[in-house]
Amino acid sequence: MARAVTLFTGQWADLTLDALAQKVKGWGYDGLELACWGDHFEVDKALESDKYVRGRREVLEKYGLKCFAISTHLVGQCVADVLIDERHKSILPPRLWGDGKPDGVRQRCAEEVKNTARAAKMFGVDVVNGFTGSPVWHMLYFFPPTSAEMIDAGYREFADRWNPILDVFDKEGVRYALEAHPTEIAYDIYTAERTLAALNHRKAFGFNFDPSHFVHQLFNPVHFIERFPDRIYHVHVKDSKVKVNGYNSILGSHLGFGDSRRGWDFVSPGHGDVDLESIIRVLNRIGYNGPLSVEWEDSGMDREHGAAEAVTYVRSKDFKPSDRAFDAAFEKK
Repeated sequence: MARAVTLFTGQWADLTLDALAQKVKGWGYDGLELACWGDHFEVDKALESDKYVRGRREVLEKYGLKCFAISTHLVGQCVADVLIDERHKSILPPRLWGDGKPDGVRQRCAEEVKNTARAAKMFGVDVVNGFTGSPVWHMLYFFPPTSAEMIDAGYREFADRWNPILDVFDKEGVRYALEAHPTEIAYDIYTAERTLAALNHRKAFGFNFDPSHFVHQLFNPVHFIERFPDRIYHVHVKDSKVKVNGYNSILGSHLGFGDSRRGWDFVSPGHGDVDLESIIRVLNRIGYNGPLSVEWEDSGMDREHGAAEAVTYVRSKDFKPSDRAFDAAFEKK
């Protein structure tokens, strides 16, 4: 076994942690990446009680599972989004949504992400995965006319909102791993470069590499790893399938996931366009030894079938790097 294979619990938040852990152990996973929503890891409870933190650990230990990261995608999204609306209300607990006034939502969510770093330290993990939101995503198409100064201002706003959060991550010895993704401040290689520059390349900030968000943007996920080898703090195994057919596009057409008319969709690992073997090879080259965390999303497949199949698939593709040249045995002594 080259690396631990874990399951991200975000898509399973309707189950208790105990119920999910039992299933995951039976499927053959090594651990869980705990989402900070549902029953799985509640930041406010972790800060209130050591007993709660111990209890989360005890559930994992009961089933022989490990945890390498916790994830705050939903709250992180609300820190820097320029538009705060009903979509954000649907993903936040009432204590963070409050009266829904955008500045208050952003401020409360920023404090929650700071507290997530503190809770991660208490729980014994040093990576928090998540989103950041974006002050510039709504200007993607550059019409109405969008100036360079407007984009520059958006990246400064992002840095102003996230640097105080990252100060807490530095203090706690925890790293924040952005899942580069459409709607985030970084969604491809060039925007990731710009994001790191906006933060003066501080080490508290890196990436949760997820190739599924890259293949439908039509660039090679391997190049992302090669460009940021020292910033790959965590890895998701997730797949997507491009289905552009002359009628649709990669923009999604305002059609929900699972609609057969979409130009792309998420699918279970091994059923899409992600070349996992090439990713494993480049992860070996950069020396990444962290977990491979399955984020399971497929509107057309039973999730328990998919999750059980995915762990077998990932293990079949993962391998240790060679410690010798293949032709070393040819040498004459």
